[in-house]
Amino acid sequence: MKPILQVDLKAIYQHNKDEIDKAIKDVLESGWYILGRHVEAFEKEFSEWTKIPHVVSVANGTDAVELSLRACGVGYGDRVATVSHTAVATVSAIERIGAIPVFVDIDPNTMTLCPNHLETMIKNIDKPPKAVVPVHIYGQMADMPALMDLSDRHSFYVIEDCAQAHGAKFNGKNAGSFGHLAAFSFYPTKNLGAFGDGGAIATMNSELSEKLRCLKQYGWRERNNSLISGVNSRMDEMQAAILNVLLKKLEGYNRTRQQIAAIYDDSKNPKITYPFRTRVPVSEHVFHQYVIRTKYRKSLQNWLENNQIQTAVHYPIPVHLQTAYKNKYPIHMPLTVTEQYAKEILSLPMNPYLSSDEMNSVAKALKAWNL
Repeated sequence: MKPILQVDLKAIYQHNKDEIDKAIKDVLESGWYILGRHVEAFEKEFSEWTKIPHVVSVANGTDAVELSLRACGVGYGDRVATVSHTAVATVSAIERIGAIPVFVDIDPNTMTLCPNHLETMIKNIDKPPKAVVPVHIYGQMADMPALMDLSDRHSFYVIEDCAQAHGAKFNGKNAGSFGHLAAFSFYPTKNLGAFGDGGAIATMNSELSEKLRCLKQYGWRERNNSLISGVNSRMDEMQAAILNVLLKKLEGYNRTRQQIAAIYDDSKNPKITYPFRTRVPVSEHVFHQYVIRTKYRKSLQNWLENNQIQTAVHYPIPVHLQTAYKNKYPIHMPLTVTEQYAKEILSLPMNPYLSSDEMNSVAKALKAWNL
C-alpha cells in the first residue's frame, strides 16, 4: 500500500505543471528577476483576492511580521504580546527588532490567542504591549472583533499573523482585514505556497503601506537614497509568477480542504477531540492543517503509521519551553492550555490532492483505533 502523506508538495506541481512551467519560462526569458511585472501583478491580484487595498510583497513570512512591527514604530525594549503555540518564526521576528515577546495563553477551543487572557495580563503588568500578534493557527482565525476592541481600549497595534489562514474568514471578513497590518507567508506548505520563500504584508492604511515599501528595500523611495533605515526583503519574480498561477486555484483548494475535514469529522472516535470551529457566517476554517487532540497521541500515531498514514505535530514544544527561550523572558501568567495541548495535538494528512480513497482510509483508521 502506498503511504498517505501528511503533506504532498510534489502533487501541487504535478497537477499544475504546464501552467507553472510556462510561468517560470516567461520569467527566465524576460531577463528581469527582481521586482518586475510578475511581483507587481501578484501584489495587485492578492490585494483584490483578500479585499485589502494595499499589499507589499516581501522575502518571507518572518520578514513580514518584523517589518510590520517596524512600520508601527515598535522597537527595542517594547513589549509585543503573542502566543507560544506557534511556529518559532513569529517570536523570532519580534526578537529581531529588539522587542520583548510577552506570551499569552490560547483559547481552549480554537487554539488561537485568548482575548480574555490577554486583557487580564494587560491589567496586571507594569508595561502594556505596544503591539499584539494574534496567530490564525491551522486555518482558523483568532477572535478579531474582541482583539480589536481591546486594541481600541488599550491603544496597541494589531498585526495579524495570517501565515496559515489564506482565505479564512470571520463574520464574512477575510483574514488580514481586521488588524492594522497583516503578515502572510507563502512557504511551500501553506494553503498558498510558493516553490521557495515568499511573504507579503497587507493593510488598509496607505501611509503604513508607503513606509513598508521603503523598509523592504534599504529605506529607499528613490534608488540610492535611504530616507529611513531599511532592509533587503524582496520577493523574486520566479516566486511571484508561480504564486500568480496558484492564487487562481486557491478558493478551490480551500473548498477541497473543507471537504476532507468533513470526512475526518465523521470518524467520531470518542478518544479523539476533533477541531472546534464556529460555523459560517461567524468563522470559516480553511484547514491549513487538520489537527486533532488525544491524550494517547503516541498510540494513535503508531496505529496510523501501521496503516501507512503519515502524521505530524504542529508544534511539539511551545516556544517558551524551547532551549533558546526557556527562562529568557518572564511568563506573566500560566500558559496552562498551551502546555497541555502541546502534548496532545496531531496533524492528519491534509492537501488538496488527497484522493477519495486516501481521505476515507484516514477516517476509517481513526474510527477503528482503540487502545
